[in-house]
Amino acid sequence: MTDAQPTSGARKRIRLGDLLVENRMITAQQLDKALAEQKKTGARLGRMLVELGYIDDHALLGFLSRQLNVPHVDLRQFQFRPETVRRLPETLSRRFRAIVLEDRKGSYLVGFADPTDLFAQDEIARVLQGPVQVAVVRESDLLAAFDTVFRRTDEISSIAEELGEELADSDIDLAQLAMGADVTEAPVVRLLQTLFEDAVQVGASDVHIEPDETVLRIRQRIDGVLQEQVMKERRIAPALVSRLKLMGGLNISEKRLPQDGRFNIRVRERSIDVRLSTMPTIHGESVVMRLLDQSQGILGLDRIGMPEDMVRRFRRAIHRPHGMVLVTGPTGSGKTSTLYSALAELNVAGKKIITIEDPVEYRLPRINQVQINFKINLTFAGVLRTALRQDPDIILIGEMRDQETAEIGLRAAMTGHLVLSTLHTNDAVSTANRLIDMGAPGYLVATSLDAVLAQRLVRRICPNCAEPAPPDAHERAWLATLVDLQLAHDGHGFKRGSGCMQCNNTGYKGRIGVFELLEIDDDLADALRRSDAAAFHRRALSKPGFRTLTQTAIDLAAQGLTTLEEVVRIGGEIDLDDSTYSATLSTVTSADAALATTTNATTSVPSIATTSPPSPPATGTVTPPAGASTPTTPGRGSEQANRLELAPLEFSPHRDRGPSGQQS
Repeated sequence: MTDAQPTSGARKRIRLGDLLVENRMITAQQLDKALAEQKKTGARLGRMLVELGYIDDHALLGFLSRQLNVPHVDLRQFQFRPETVRRLPETLSRRFRAIVLEDRKGSYLVGFADPTDLFAQDEIARVLQGPVQVAVVRESDLLAAFDTVFRRTDEISSIAEELGEELADSDIDLAQLAMGADVTEAPVVRLLQTLFEDAVQVGASDVHIEPDETVLRIRQRIDGVLQEQVMKERRIAPALVSRLKLMGGLNISEKRLPQDGRFNIRVRERSIDVRLSTMPTIHGESVVMRLLDQSQGILGLDRIGMPEDMVRRFRRAIHRPHGMVLVTGPTGSGKTSTLYSALAELNVAGKKIITIEDPVEYRLPRINQVQINFKINLTFAGVLRTALRQDPDIILIGEMRDQETAEIGLRAAMTGHLVLSTLHTNDAVSTANRLIDMGAPGYLVATSLDAVLAQRLVRRICPNCAEPAPPDAHERAWLATLVDLQLAHDGHGFKRGSGCMQCNNTGYKGRIGVFELLEIDDDLADALRRSDAAAFHRRALSKPGFRTLTQTAIDLAAQGLTTLEEVVRIGGEIDLDDSTYSATLSTVTSADAALATTTNATTSVPSIATTSPPSPPATGTVTPPAGASTPTTPGRGSEQANRLELAPLEFSPHRDRGPSGQQS
């Protein structure tokens, strides 16, 4: 393609609206309405036209590319060079909605959300000190690219180094540094501000500050997996911890005992509730902060990822006038979020709701929320007794931790209250027996327990870099033992992420819930009443329509939403010596061999002409306008090198698959 002309010389100001009307992409009336809305919101005209539904986003980008003779760059596939992008400061990039794509040794290829903005082009050319060649990009992709490229990791390291030098050159007390009069300018405060901004920007749920012998590690949990940044400035750890203790209202002089606190901060116009926990280690105090975005609100039951049929059954359970409903799973599986979704639906003026929590994560109107405090003997059991005298309709118990709390909760459910709570068990089927093991009488569990919802969170495949990943023989044998042989043989729909800019080369972006719902009927209650764990387990698994967590996770994998590696985390490692698995593997292997023999025989017949299917066109990062030659673009050659090698399945004795599903 012929490069777009550099921004030099006299140029005519192009009005996007007039251009669209002249080419009959929109009507004059639609333009007038979009301009009126633009005055109210201050948004760009192109964005307003798309939001009002007058023109499709893709059609608008293609039109601009053809009319202005500039390339269209798909940022979702573009491999960025951070040092090139950062030639234009973040403030200017966000202000002008522009991103530097290439340094062409004398000029720069810059992607614009609005390629008709001549003022932005001139200002960027002045800052870059070189001519600018224009490309058009989708604004939503541009904003996502900003959050990925303009991470705060370099700034965190820079401020940490500055703070380390300040502490090395001074004998000032660390506590005094944190409490100083000019604290807003202290490097430790700026470091914490930058740290929180980076965590919110990438969607981290937890931030870990861990001092080691010679370094300081700052780790962020993103989509359930920790990502680490190591800094050599080990001496700044006490200053960070002291400042955080002050923010959380903790005792900064107590370094020998664990402490818990909380505080609220505003980051990027969002209210973030921070739960703080400190713990003494041999190298200093370790700090973990759980970040709760209060501005996002509480999701409804329809939006937490539960299947429609399961939502209907779960709603039926929580709308009963009395009984107990338990949500189970390990720490971080989303149990509390699910219970809050249920409470939001039950929270009406005609019902009194009391919650007993440790800690209170979300503050809800009209609900009486109690924070447990073991230091003053304000325990679950003690508050629960008092709550029953407060005439409640619904009681939420944060966790069933002991026999006393379990028995009081079960008796409350039996005497006309709806009780919601959580329990740490691996699945729904084992939950009732866990209550009996804790000391609750079987007849009490059988009478009070209505339903158990078990859940997990698995990582979602990045939709931008998802590619087919048919299961191999071992995986299909594992699938056949858990679900059915037909699904194992088909193998269609299974995918994996190859890694891209949008998912930070992990292949995953976001998480999705996996659920297992068990409703207690008369048959199951009879087994509980007799404390017959084996009969209860057998009858629960044979209930019509009941699907285990692993089976539900396999359904998600077959839909291409998550990977088999994530399913293994729920289903557990398969025993390679198991007789059922061995027999199934033999069947699958035999079927593969028969299919290969048939295929070879077909392709070897000389009378049949075999023609290789045409190769699909390569996906380029830059789409030139019609009639133009294609420019050389960066990144695609290095894409494979930037991909993250996903760990092989634990039960697989073979090597990991390549991107296309063949054996490496």
